[in-house]
Amino acid sequence: MQIMILGIDLGKNSCSVVGLNESGKVVVRRRMRRDGVISFAAKLPPCVMAMEACCGAHHMGRSLVSFGHEIRLMSPEYVRPYVKAQKNDDRDAEAIAEAASRPTMRFVELKSEEQLDIQTLHRVRDRLVGERTSLTNQIRSLLLERGLVVAQGHARLSLLLSELLDTDASTLSPRMMFLLRDMRTRWEELDRRIAAFDAEFASMARTDERARRLTDIPGIGALNATALVAAVGDAATFSKGRDLAAWLGLVPRQATTGGRPKLLGITKRGSRYLRKMLIQGARSAMPSLARSDTAVGAWLRGLLARSHSNVAVVALAAKMARTVWALLHHGRSYKVMSITTA
Repeated sequence: MQIMILGIDLGKNSCSVVGLNESGKVVVRRRMRRDGVISFAAKLPPCVMAMEACCGAHHMGRSLVSFGHEIRLMSPEYVRPYVKAQKNDDRDAEAIAEAASRPTMRFVELKSEEQLDIQTLHRVRDRLVGERTSLTNQIRSLLLERGLVVAQGHARLSLLLSELLDTDASTLSPRMMFLLRDMRTRWEELDRRIAAFDAEFASMARTDERARRLTDIPGIGALNATALVAAVGDAATFSKGRDLAAWLGLVPRQATTGGRPKLLGITKRGSRYLRKMLIQGARSAMPSLARSDTAVGAWLRGLLARSHSNVAVVALAAKMARTVWALLHHGRSYKVMSITTA
């Protein structure tokens, strides 16, 4: 029994495995627990182990690499067309193995434990920011019901709470005062925890050579740099910068038929978090870049003259993604090229 490709459909407790020989015929079809998959792979000669890039796939991949196997992770979106007839775990595993044999298939780079740790920190921070936004919105709605309208911004809301809670001239009821004090305490705790994460990301950006080079790009800070390094690594998965921009969903969606190209809005594929961070960074950097005497500044001024500012922001974010790829893939440093003549 010579297995060339082993497709593994990962589950929380049990997994389905299907082995294909060199002619593509199924020679193994089993169900086993996660630790059983590792024991089974340890007894096989080196071959291709294919999985969907889902929760637990990177940990399983690192375990199987230690036995000399080649790991191929794929997006579930690319595996779905190879599922035959009705969907079940065995057919999913067979589809994974078949998809991994395609020469044009796109694979996901196996992430290290350090990369996963940084991504986890970003997810936890993003959850805390969402909780803070939800909390402040609730405070605003409670104050609005009492006839107190607060302008946008955390600073103005914090100032109004201080005026209401730290003085004796408040017209609110004692119960309402107690609730607002409790909510302000929770808000302060969320601010403290988010600030601790920000300090950790700033320290990572100073110590990691790749992240430090990314922070030289206008609009890329410590948060963006560490998130991109954790998700992209050395960018070897992408053959060019446009592939990274497309992976982040920053390119137009196509609906071309009959040879007539039709471009719609951006695809919004890939990581919503990374795309959001890049667009926010582009929005903050666009005013200064548009005024600069650089090649990017000239390009941006021409784009703003013929397009909406939101279109220009997304285009700048896509350009930033291509620059990130160049710096990570080639090990370069960012340099601002002036277009003014001496």
